[in-house]
Amino acid sequence: MEILITLITTICAIILLSIIFKSYKINKKEIEQIALDEKLNKLTEKYPSNIEICREILKKLNNENVEIEENSESDTSLYIAITNKISIANVRKSFTRIQTIAHECLHSIQDRRVLLFNFIYSNIYLIYFAVSIILTILKKIPNEEIFLNILLILGFIYYIVRSYLENDAMIKARYLAEEYLKEKDILSEEEIKSIVEGYDKINNVGIKYTNYSIAISTLVKVVILGILMLIF
Repeated sequence: MEILITLITTICAIILLSIIFKSYKINKKEIEQIALDEKLNKLTEKYPSNIEICREILKKLNNENVEIEENSESDTSLYIAITNKISIANVRKSFTRIQTIAHECLHSIQDRRVLLFNFIYSNIYLIYFAVSIILTILKKIPNEEIFLNILLILGFIYYIVRSYLENDAMIKARYLAEEYLKEKDILSEEEIKSIVEGYDKINNVGIKYTNYSIAISTLVKVVILGILMLIF
């Protein structure tokens, strides 16, 4: 009975969040559409390569000991805390690349203890979820309600830490990217203003979408495990 109550409550939370965020017209396609602005893309082509931009921004942040690589086959840029490395995705043709690189550079100067905790904890969280599913299917869990509630608590902690790191980097990246654009003195003030306005449009949707997607991913895990517990 307790599993059913938790399951219904979690599903209601997912529906409620979806309704709230849908009212903001938040979706990944809208973000991708904004990033395809050809005029802005041509303007940022005048700037150095992604790796060079990354080096220059890291220098501005007094953090030049970070390893940098460019992965043209990936769609996701990321900072890997455990190896202190920035991996830049295939963003060369998008005007968002400077803000994206600034975002990952900012991750590299966040509190290392929090970054390492997030890296280790997120893996433990995923392992716990996978093990719980296997044990549920094999009917090896003595108290399913406790396992489900633990997953819910683990997910809440994961959301708090991950959203903090992402929000901090996303908000600051806009200003860091604008500062970099101005310092390079390649474009006019009007051109830089138009690029920054593009960043603002993306962030207006992107920050909300990121928080929404992290929250939904944690709740969906609870729903999946809860349904399996009811079935098996």
